[in-house]
Amino acid sequence: TIKFYIRIMVSKDTIRGVILMDSSHRVAYIDGKTLMEKIVMPAEFIIEDLLGKGLHILAGAPKVGKSWMVLWFCLQIAKGEPIWGMPVKQGEVLYLALEDHENRLQERIILLGDDAPASLHFSFSYPTLGNGLEEEIEKFLRAYPQTVLVVIDTLQMVRSNIFEYGYAADYKDMAGLKEITKKYQIAILLVHHLRKDETGDVFQRISGTVGIQGAADSCFTLVEDKRGSGKALLSCIGRDIAYREISLRRTENQIWELTEDSIEEKEKDLLPEKIAELMEGRFFFEAPPTEFAELLRDSYRIDVSHLTLLKRLDQNRHALKKLGFSFQSRKSNGTRYIKIFRIEEEIGTVGTAETGA
Repeated sequence: TIKFYIRIMVSKDTIRGVILMDSSHRVAYIDGKTLMEKIVMPAEFIIEDLLGKGLHILAGAPKVGKSWMVLWFCLQIAKGEPIWGMPVKQGEVLYLALEDHENRLQERIILLGDDAPASLHFSFSYPTLGNGLEEEIEKFLRAYPQTVLVVIDTLQMVRSNIFEYGYAADYKDMAGLKEITKKYQIAILLVHHLRKDETGDVFQRISGTVGIQGAADSCFTLVEDKRGSGKALLSCIGRDIAYREISLRRTENQIWELTEDSIEEKEKDLLPEKIAELMEGRFFFEAPPTEFAELLRDSYRIDVSHLTLLKRLDQNRHALKKLGFSFQSRKSNGTRYIKIFRIEEEIGTVGTAETGA
């Protein structure tokens, strides 16, 4: 009898991949009709119209003031106080100050002019990505379910694959964190660095490959006008935010103060307020776009085409939510209907349509 022995060398990642393939992962599908009729809530923000739930990058040159900025963010969000006039979602905050220590952080908080609330938590030592960091964050989130923001300062301090380079390695490092933001519906903000090269798009200067930017839901770059000037430009780009440039000035208390915002105040759209008038005494309202547009024009003096009504509602999704309403588009027997309804604690069956004026 001849026996053959075969030695197979596999990496931990390969084994993990096989396990995942053999696990009970199920692929979900949705057809176009169902997708378009689905009730979709607008993206939720931790800092209104700036920092939403998801994975985010704040990149800048060394000593430009990134850590001062994110510490101030953490304090404001933990206290529920606005940032540059923008409302925040108050909650528990975890700040991994991995390049600092207790003395320095205490001094910085004093200089920023306030005590830190009990809802703001700090850690100065954490495991690296793939070696326990994700698990430790999840433990914290289970212990503090009201958490809205986790800041990691800096990304480089938690990267363990120092001998792996390229798009795949960068994207892999981000994937676990991105999964946490989805699972727990929070924001994770990673403090990162910019390359010295000052040519081209500022976002192309973010250290690493495009795998880092590709995995992030939004990217912010903080670039000082001149070293030591105390003036900087925060450039913002993301999936759920409009491109934006915010000019900042650093005060003597190290707070970045807004001086100019590229998003000019637009003429207020009265559609959400008129929808609220329409919905007085109603739980919901449904009509074809042509009838809906005619009603808005004749009774509420809102000039909107039936062809653009759905788009206009979508543009005002956040404003409608603040007033307690949302909308749905559906087809029945070949006819398109737009339904406005009141948002309940749990969205259930909307009910039978109430049509017409």
